[in-house]
Amino acid sequence: MGRRSRGGRIGFIFLLLVAVVGGIAVALTRGVTPFPTPEGCTAKVSGLLVSVDPDQGRNAALIAAIGVRRGLPARAVSIALATAYQESKIRNLTYGDLDSLGLFQQRTSQGWGSPSQILDPYYSINKFYSALERINGYETMQITVAAQRVQHSAYPSAYEPHAADARALASALTGYSPNGTFTCVVHQPSGTGTASNVTSSLTKAFGSVAAQRTGVRQDLAVQVSSGQDGNRRGWSLASYLVAYAGPLKIATVSFDGLIWHTGSASEKGWQKSSGASNTLVAVSLG
Repeated sequence: MGRRSRGGRIGFIFLLLVAVVGGIAVALTRGVTPFPTPEGCTAKVSGLLVSVDPDQGRNAALIAAIGVRRGLPARAVSIALATAYQESKIRNLTYGDLDSLGLFQQRTSQGWGSPSQILDPYYSINKFYSALERINGYETMQITVAAQRVQHSAYPSAYEPHAADARALASALTGYSPNGTFTCVVHQPSGTGTASNVTSSLTKAFGSVAAQRTGVRQDLAVQVSSGQDGNRRGWSLASYLVAYAGPLKIATVSFDGLIWHTGSASEKGWQKSSGASNTLVAVSLG
């Protein structure tokens, strides 16, 4: 009986494995995966697909938002992103060569600020843009040349390999490539966000925003003007909110005929929505 019992168990395990593998195969053929898609963000511009992880996506969105706040062209954001790609892989690093720190590996010894200042991304991004704006004609320079004028790197041509990805991200995150070009997969956050936290985050990144609460759950709507400039700003705001949906505990973002959902629905990206306004970036907080 012992042999029969062992044989029966082995047979059962084998059949179970066959069923599991078969189920996975069927799910894949139907376009459904048995495991959650990993969190991350993408930008697809002119056929180029750029993928970043959530931390990189938030840092890239902040770099773009501050560029928009300062009234800079998308080219400036492309230069900043290419620099951050090379220097830190768009991560706010607490270490680096010698005394290099932060998104752009800025150095205290070269006058960029104190370590605590450099590690503040709002400070370091603004310092980078201030240095870039002092370079006459940076708007028409090759990206690697403009970046090197700011950074004074030992590897002056190292920024150019990141130029194409940086341009795509910059175009999406500043709203020059609209209609949901930038999207993220964000797992369902636990808890509910607040309108005040969302407004504070937007204000810190973009400056003053025309935000007002709607509904009974502190949902939020941000007014943008009609026309091309308003549409670009709206998509920049919407992309930023998607990038920060996890920490801000955002459920949905809608704008300009499209809506994005957190959770498993985020895997589908932006979807059509007849209720999405072209002058209001609407945020649902659960």
